[in-house]
This record gives sequence, C-alpha cells and structure tokens, in this order.
Amino acid sequence: QVQLVESGGGLVQAGGSLRLSCAASGSIFSMGWYRQAPGKQRELVAFVSSSGNTNYADSVKGRFTISRDNVKNTVSLQMNSLKPEDTAIYYCNAISWQYQTYWGQGTQVTGSS
Repeated sequence: QVQLVESGGGLVQAGGSLRLSCAASGSIFSMGWYRQAPGKQRELVAFVSSSGNTNYADSVKGRFTISRDNVKNTVSLQMNSLKPEDTAIYYCNAISWQYQTYWGQGTQVTGSS
C-alpha cells in the first residue's frame, strides 16, 4: 500500500503562482496531478513517468510544470499564470510498478479574479 501526502495549494490572485508537492511512501512508476472543479469530472492536469516523460493537459501547457524526484519519490507541480478557471481540488495520483492506482486526499487551489 502506497500513501500519498500532498502539500501546497491555497488562494492566489489571477496571474499568480502556486506550487503543489506530493510525497509517496514507496517507489512509483508514474506520478501526476488531476483536478476536479465543482460540477465537473476529474481531469488530468499533468503526469510524469519514472523516465521523465511528461504529458500535460492543453489548458495548462506553457503555464504548469511537473517534476519528480525518483530518489525521494516526490512529484511537484509548479503552477504559474494561474487563472480563475484553474480553481479546483487538485489530487496527486500515483501508479505503482504493479499498476495499482493511488490517490492523495486532495488540496484546494483557488485562482481569484
């Protein structure tokens, strides 16, 4: 069983920046971030594989950067130029080498206009 502990998030004015971090209790194949806005389905924001390959949602490309530390089993999401539409609960996601999926508890990100 892998535990995910998230940190970061909060309230920021439009155009501002926030950084989310997530620490896994074990070795992970893929780590990423999803978000869920009120009344909407959970959607992928970005993920990074153990080899460093990344993928981003079109809506965040050029503004968000995902990175991971394979030694510490952590993943971070640097969010710049935040927009009100980025407001959501952000969830850390991890897929183990046994292809099991784990979720963090979620952290609120609010971009105020």
